[in-house]
Amino acid sequence: MENVVVTGMGCVSALGNSPEELWRNLLLGKSGIAPIERFDAGAFTSQIAGEVRDFGPNEFCSERDLKRFSRYVMYAVFAAKQALRNAGVDAAAENPARSGVVIGSSIGGMQHYYEAAVTLSTRGPNRVSPFFIPMSIVNMASGEVSNRLGWMGPSFSVTSACATSNHSIASAVDQIRLGRADIMLAGGSDETVNPLGLSGFTSMHAVSRRNDSPETASRPFDRDRDGFVMGEGSAVLVLESESHARARGAEVLARIAGVGFSADAYHISAPREDGKGVMLAMQNALADARINPDDIGYINTHGTSTPLGDVAECRAIEAVFGSVKVNSTKSMLGHALGAAGALEAIAVIKSLQEQKLHGTKNVFNKDPEIHLDVCENGACSHRFDYALNNSFGFGGQNCVIVFGRN
Repeated sequence: MENVVVTGMGCVSALGNSPEELWRNLLLGKSGIAPIERFDAGAFTSQIAGEVRDFGPNEFCSERDLKRFSRYVMYAVFAAKQALRNAGVDAAAENPARSGVVIGSSIGGMQHYYEAAVTLSTRGPNRVSPFFIPMSIVNMASGEVSNRLGWMGPSFSVTSACATSNHSIASAVDQIRLGRADIMLAGGSDETVNPLGLSGFTSMHAVSRRNDSPETASRPFDRDRDGFVMGEGSAVLVLESESHARARGAEVLARIAGVGFSADAYHISAPREDGKGVMLAMQNALADARINPDDIGYINTHGTSTPLGDVAECRAIEAVFGSVKVNSTKSMLGHALGAAGALEAIAVIKSLQEQKLHGTKNVFNKDPEIHLDVCENGACSHRFDYALNNSFGFGGQNCVIVFGRN
């Protein structure tokens, strides 16, 4: 079975549209969370988000593209093309039948759903755009990237809410391990900062209402956290079989050492208090990597800043690993839903490369039920060879990836 390595990364995020810019801002402890600018959020109880603000026509996306496709598709196209460039891959030179794409989304083109529903209600069915379906469906990010590259290998979309990116990466790993592909693009993309998305999450009382202090609103592990902050963006990794990467002389950024899956089998949105589902996913990932809990030096947590979720995850981590350093990228990016795991994978890979961890922002009063080192004092140097990336979705769908230092 082929070993799988990471050779390229690309992203669109509230903290920058390249892995280098994102990582630099994370180390500096900058926040990408601010008042929403894309639409008037004055009527909403939550008016803040980790919004992508600096994205427009460029060498990868034209003005026409932005009119025809959902933003989440264009985010994915940008991140995928950037990742290929980062990896030094000439897409046209690859065997198209052995090259594939798995880019997932939790919701897809929600803005187009919203606009089409308004048009249907106010102007009738004949005025709904003929592009509505292809612009909005969840698989179109993978489809459009495949179309542009001419890659004809495994191409599909994974949807598992907030675990989407990790499931996408793990699914792409399987295609390479099983010998179905030599090279895969994998990750996630979402454009959830829109009126419909915000309405749904505010109605659930799931998001923070600290509108007067956006930068301190996302408070993973803090005693006074009051919900997550919506985010958005995309991140894509270039995955290759080790033999394929060596044959073309590629620089290996990190190794995919193992993947683990589980289900909570408990509730549509709340985590199991006993953490058994999360524990199972982490244990399965360790078993797949053939390493022990003591080998893990760092965990990028799901860490959403919800009252129940943070404690449940940390309890599960303590049960499996005892003491280990953890942090939450969402404290600065917000929760990018289907893109979250892949954005956090970039943070993990950069951490392994530089042997540094970014801090967790806004831990003013650490929850007494959380005993782990959550990096509340900011970025730090740290020596380690293996790290976990945790992602858990509504519906109790969990996926954990073990990254190894090259």
